[in-house]
Amino acid sequence: MIEQISFPTQSIQLENRAQSTENSGKSSFSDMLKKSLEAVNEAQLNSDRLTNALAAGQNVELHDVMIAAQKASILLEATVEFRNKVIEAYQEVMRMQI
Repeated sequence: MIEQISFPTQSIQLENRAQSTENSGKSSFSDMLKKSLEAVNEAQLNSDRLTNALAAGQNVELHDVMIAAQKASILLEATVEFRNKVIEAYQEVMRMQI
């Protein structure tokens, strides 16, 4: 289960390595980023669907709802940390003297 919770770029990186010989570096990074954000969005939507189903009294197990919520939370936190590191790296590059 932990492998499924990890940030989705691990599996996407394996796919992009094969494609990187065919595509330029820009498109493979943008594809990886887009797929990662789509995976985070899908996890959030799945969590919302399960939470709403539980609140409506449908036949949904509580542990499934909690797992989906934690997965969505961890993916979102990892995405925010990734964004922060990218911004920090950009700022560091901009501070460099030529």
